[in-house]
Amino acid sequence: MKTVSEIVRLGPVIPVLAFESVEQGENVSRALHAGGVKVLEITLRTAAGLAAIERASHLADDIVVGVGTITKPEHCAQAKKAGAQFGVSPGLTKEIHLASLDAGLPLLPGVMTPTDIINAMELGYEIVKLFPAQQAGGVAMLQALNGPFPTLKFCPTGGITAEIAPTFLALPNVVCVGGSWLTPKAALSAQNWEEVTRLARAASTLAPARA
Repeated sequence: MKTVSEIVRLGPVIPVLAFESVEQGENVSRALHAGGVKVLEITLRTAAGLAAIERASHLADDIVVGVGTITKPEHCAQAKKAGAQFGVSPGLTKEIHLASLDAGLPLLPGVMTPTDIINAMELGYEIVKLFPAQQAGGVAMLQALNGPFPTLKFCPTGGITAEIAPTFLALPNVVCVGGSWLTPKAALSAQNWEEVTRLARAASTLAPARA
């Protein structure tokens, strides 16, 4: 089982995915993997989430599928049973933390404020998700947080585009970014999987400032 630290270093961009159907999830996951993306965050925002996780986790030996939008403790066990190898939450409670430990599901918890960060660090987290990144202050916020929390690493997610992703990745406290720009609605509606692969390939060439 890979740790969160290992997972976030498998690629510069973790696509945040919400699928209308299991079939769409399989096609998109294949297209992303063909473009070099090895880590997927399939969210529980749709009814197809858990089944899409199960399907995607069997597509390739080197694919790492995570579950996103964990907002309830029971999501951890459900996701683990479906084949998820890690979890991502928009925020963090002690109950979700304990549930992730019980399920054996490495967790990337969401934070937005210094208080959130202190609470996460007290629970032992060394890597967190800044969410929603742009609304929380974006690059300037991450630069400011690096002062009081110099050892903490971030995966900023929320409002990040292909154009501004390199600016985030250039920061010393950013190990990767999360984003949905790899799966534009128009491409998914047209079942243009080649476009998804093209965007994934471009995203895979980005590089964080340091490992």
